Amino acid sequence: MRPNLHRIGIDLGGTKIAGIALNPEGRLCAEARVPTPRDDYQATLRAVSDLTDELERQAGVVRGHGWVGIGMPGALSLSTGLVKNANSTWLNGKRFDKDVTAVLKRPVRIANDANCLAVSEATDGAGAGKHVVFGVILGTGCGGGIAIDGVPVTGLNAIAGEWGHNPLPWPRPEEYPGPTCYCGKPGCIESWLAGPAIAADHLAVTGVKLDAVAIGKAAEAGDAAALATLDRHRNRLARSLASVINILDPDIVVIGGGVSQLHGLYERLPALLAEWVFSDGVFTPVVPALHGDASGVRGAAWLWPPQG
Repeated sequence: MRPNLHRIGIDLGGTKIAGIALNPEGRLCAEARVPTPRDDYQATLRAVSDLTDELERQAGVVRGHGWVGIGMPGALSLSTGLVKNANSTWLNGKRFDKDVTAVLKRPVRIANDANCLAVSEATDGAGAGKHVVFGVILGTGCGGGIAIDGVPVTGLNAIAGEWGHNPLPWPRPEEYPGPTCYCGKPGCIESWLAGPAIAADHLAVTGVKLDAVAIGKAAEAGDAAALATLDRHRNRLARSLASVINILDPDIVVIGGGVSQLHGLYERLPALLAEWVFSDGVFTPVVPALHGDASGVRGAAWLWPPQG
């Protein structure tokens, strides 16, 4: 066995921490997940460490010999080295890279979670073979990442692809100024498109409190109010993606996260995009992530090349 060539991917999400181990040939040999200890930084570090230990145990890897890649919300500030822009706000202002390296006692590679999704889907997923892949995570938050020829684009300010904190494009009168986002600004795309935002919109219009999953199930059953909520969401998603296509013009848009599986999300998007994209035709495929919930964690593992 060559244990140092096993790659471990960790996807640090707002509600769960998922992990996988890939053997030297890139095949899955272990997977596990645990709840995220919300609002507790030290507990989050311990959870990542314990999950890594469990993955190595399952994979039969000598403890401490697996290469670890972590996808996390937000980014590391180039000026301070501290986490910024994470919707898992207890990470902000922390030296996460140094702290998690100390806890795991080995080198760690860290990237934005949406960049990890984009890399995964560009490598062997829905965007395989595409030159420019725009990856979207719609879940607890709303992230975006760019992969060009399978390589993540970080940007000069480490914010490439962060569409979720631009204002909702072409807002309707009832959408202005919009909900206040956790970042402090009103009307961010994240405050309209993320799972909690869908629930908040449904509650505001109907007075009924349901989460995004329950709204999706109600829509599948034909509930008119739930269908209307998803119609509003789909229209906002189309406007938001149109603004990305107008600037980046990617070869494909791949959507992951819990919201990516909502009822009827994709069928009407092409016609809606055509209304807002500045072109006489829109040929950009918008598809769900081939690897589903596992795409971000796979991308984290791919932060290490096969040779380690």
